[in-house]
Amino acid sequence: MHILITGAAGFLGQRLVQALLAKGEVNGQPLSRLTLVDQSTPPHPHDAGQVAVTSTARDLTEEGAWDALLDGAPDVIYHLAAVVSSAAEADLELGLAVNFDATRALLDGCRQRGLAATRVIMASSVAVYGGELPEVLDDMTALRPQSSYGSQKAMCELLINDYSRRGLVDGLVLRLPTIVIRPGRPNAAASSFASSILREPLNGEAAVCPVPTELELFVMSPGKVVQALVHGAEVAADALGDFRAFMLPGISVSVAAMLDALERQGGAQARDLVSFEPDERIRAIVESWPGRFRTDKAEALGFVGDSDFDAIVAAFVEDQAAG
Repeated sequence: MHILITGAAGFLGQRLVQALLAKGEVNGQPLSRLTLVDQSTPPHPHDAGQVAVTSTARDLTEEGAWDALLDGAPDVIYHLAAVVSSAAEADLELGLAVNFDATRALLDGCRQRGLAATRVIMASSVAVYGGELPEVLDDMTALRPQSSYGSQKAMCELLINDYSRRGLVDGLVLRLPTIVIRPGRPNAAASSFASSILREPLNGEAAVCPVPTELELFVMSPGKVVQALVHGAEVAADALGDFRAFMLPGISVSVAAMLDALERQGGAQARDLVSFEPDERIRAIVESWPGRFRTDKAEALGFVGDSDFDAIVAAFVEDQAAG
């Protein structure tokens, strides 16, 4: 079993690598080869056992960037590489090149090599939705993204679905809720604050919340997202139906409820480290994302979400303590 991961140097890619190595097989086939790709060379896993691991730095927007990667005929491709929301909004050309053009090049490369059986799993986003929406959405709610990032992901979703319909790849699009709590430092994603208002105070540092506390987000922990990515490689193609994109099961939670959970875990002193400085640019992007979903399809296919938001915060604290 040969698995290719783009965006493999990121925190999600690195967790996925560790999860796959720990599992050791996919669909009953032993994991034999991992190809890890990112703009900078992804870290080589400390203990890969008998799995052959190749880490390479590559700009996936360059002509022919996919050739050597796809010539190895991977059985599963996790396409995690992306320019995040605020960065894609600030630089249209960059967002189109990375988020859309590179994905199209990936799919065409698979088509040209006859990789019809390759499971291509792309991470999409709640940002594909927007505009006037029902109170609760489902997977068939019309996509009306209100950002360039959401538009680029929506175009990729349709393209992957069409290539799958034609039998050119075995595609799967997992729409990710906002991932909370991300480790590390804030990034250029509009949703970055959702992690920083928890992560920094739990580490004794100040954090800024740029949105109103009544704003509601649809969230999922990093651990459950990685479990979903692994599971996505094992869902039977004939179980996916005629549309290959759906939302993973998340939790609907307001910023106020997130701060309440922070206080329960870290005390009043942690909550007091959060200040409020409105940022209309971030608010406009994040408020366009819906906060409530029915995720019947994902659940029927065996994808599992978090039990509650306090469990997400507690899991982060445990991970931090474990080093």
